[in-house]
Amino acid sequence: MNEDVIKIGIVGAGGNTKLRHIPGLKEQDNVEIVSVCNSTRASSEKVAEEFGIPNVYDNWIDLVRSSDSNAICVGTYPNLHSAITIEALNAGKHVLTEARMATNAKEARNMLMAATSHPGLVSQIVPAPMTLPVDKTIQKVISEGSLGDLIYLEMNVNTGSFPERESKLHWRQNRDLSGYNIMQMGIWYEAMMRWIGPAKTVMAMAKVVVKDRKDNDDVTRAIDIPDHVDILCDMAIGCQAHMKVTSVIGLAPKTEVWIYGSEGTMKLSQSTSSTVDRGNLGVYVGYKGSDGLTEIPIDLSDQGYWRVEEEFINAIRGIEKVTHTSFADGVKYMDFTEAVTRSFRSGKSVDLPLLI
Repeated sequence: MNEDVIKIGIVGAGGNTKLRHIPGLKEQDNVEIVSVCNSTRASSEKVAEEFGIPNVYDNWIDLVRSSDSNAICVGTYPNLHSAITIEALNAGKHVLTEARMATNAKEARNMLMAATSHPGLVSQIVPAPMTLPVDKTIQKVISEGSLGDLIYLEMNVNTGSFPERESKLHWRQNRDLSGYNIMQMGIWYEAMMRWIGPAKTVMAMAKVVVKDRKDNDDVTRAIDIPDHVDILCDMAIGCQAHMKVTSVIGLAPKTEVWIYGSEGTMKLSQSTSSTVDRGNLGVYVGYKGSDGLTEIPIDLSDQGYWRVEEEFINAIRGIEKVTHTSFADGVKYMDFTEAVTRSFRSGKSVDLPLLI
């Protein structure tokens, strides 16, 4: 397929789908969004009216099986990603699915198996976006060897403040919808894999600080998804790593990454430079014998940016291959995600890849 019109069906039109995917797909040449199915008929019709989508479906199976589309964008909660993706691939349709590939590693593997069984179809996961502007620079510094042998990576992901107990239950805190996914842990591990590859062993401890919340019906629901987790990793590349992911620590530094080598140290944190827009992230490097770290300039040719919808459409047309993010990489971060829960529940280390 090259110049043919690509007709997209939308299953799940949540915040990111309306903010990013629908506008991004509409910007592509010879692309039409032809159908939508959201959580209710009323919400589907509202989205259809807002974005000029001609066909509304009452259930996702009918939308996926309909002949009016040849590609599907999945924007539901993670609990439906696997079923919708597999149904769409078996119906001969390309798939772009929202991040948090699935609820567990088995579902992710089933998705990869379905994609592998249909090699002529494009399957893509929405990538972790936070580090896209600086990924190539981090990769370049590491690959050129100026840091020496990598020893240790420290990643602190802080998405909140002191425990806040009044807000409603979020879908990310609902295991039925989210599965083994924990806060932003999976997408930051995906970013880490871009720089130094996957882990081979993980050991985790976790804590649920806010143990219950009211849902939208004011029914109090117990929470067992952690809001604070510490993970030690033995990385396949040979270094060790520590991830701390939390939403309940107040007056703490925001997200920051340190990578320590035998000859130098690199830090990823909020940029002090106002001359280049790269999502407020700066890359700082210092070498043996220097007084400290210095923010390094980011070559314009190395700056990545959000182009998920463009990449998806180009891949369908055979112009490029999917790099952000493949189902194979998605399986790796879902293996890691499930391994973390297995570890903190058992008190034991877990080897990767998982044996399912």
